[in-house]
Amino acid sequence: MIERKTAMPAGGKTSRRIMMIRQIAMILGLVLLILSEAGAEVLVYKDKLGRDVSVAAPVKRAVIFQTYELIPALGIWDRIAGIGRYAYKNDLMLASRPDIGKTIPSVGGGMDVNMEALLKLKPDIVITWTARPENIRFMEQQGLRVVSIYPESIAELYGVMEFFGGIFDKKKEMRRTIAGMEHIFSDVRKRVGNIPANQKQKVLWLGSRQNAVACRTGVTNDMIAMIGGINPAAAIDQRNADVSVETLVKWNPDVIFIWGNAVYGARDILNNPQLQCLKAVRTGRVYKAPAWSTWSPRLAPVVLWMAMKTYPDRFADVHLETVCDGFYKKTFGIPYRMVAGIEP
Repeated sequence: MIERKTAMPAGGKTSRRIMMIRQIAMILGLVLLILSEAGAEVLVYKDKLGRDVSVAAPVKRAVIFQTYELIPALGIWDRIAGIGRYAYKNDLMLASRPDIGKTIPSVGGGMDVNMEALLKLKPDIVITWTARPENIRFMEQQGLRVVSIYPESIAELYGVMEFFGGIFDKKKEMRRTIAGMEHIFSDVRKRVGNIPANQKQKVLWLGSRQNAVACRTGVTNDMIAMIGGINPAAAIDQRNADVSVETLVKWNPDVIFIWGNAVYGARDILNNPQLQCLKAVRTGRVYKAPAWSTWSPRLAPVVLWMAMKTYPDRFADVHLETVCDGFYKKTFGIPYRMVAGIEP
């Protein structure tokens, strides 16, 4: 059989060459796209509502309602598209970014999200707390990726911090921050570790009301345990509870700490006629904590302060302001004097 070859016009060769070049370009483009997607690290985080949320890192645009004190710790101001309104009054946020109110828009609060403002920002991720699950569901229905958090232990707080380090590609910086906290914690543990059981102080943490106590679940109970204290309210298996005056009298705490954002202070407890029989009141050992978040690296200096108030003899050589200044400069890049200090 004789095969006949038909000569192809010069123009046909050119057309095939162009088509081949286009096909190669398309293939290369597809390969580059696949490589780009493969290069992005996808983190899966189980949030406080029990959902597995996938997040592509590094995140470029985030809206943060809670744990915003991690922003200055990681230096991720350029990644923040919006923030909860309470950040505008936060001493650390203002010291780190004085123009925060002008440069980063507010999207309301975790309890009352400004959905219109939030959707306009088109964030890659929204980080909020669990107070209003219906808000989270609505945000997701609008196509937003939402992570709910509510650290109920120091271990859980570390988990949230590591999550931040991962999604913002700041793992090294976050490890350094946690190491700075652990440096303070380890010194506290060392100093209180050998206190005999019969000499441990009973410590209460009061919340938004004078009879609202921090119970077994939560970061606060971890703090009391770390400083070598005994939390009588740990007998209640929940986060917080309102208890009777009779219960407070029965517990008879040696030391009382008050949540920093409470509308009352130490003087109100000391002058409360119903509480005069409490040992903490009789000895004047009632203290109001600073209005710092306990979902923050600033938890570490608060723990040190609490330990110093509870067992002053064991911390007589510690100068709190010096420790705080070193911690702030290393963690946030600002001196301690730029923020609201801890009560002496």
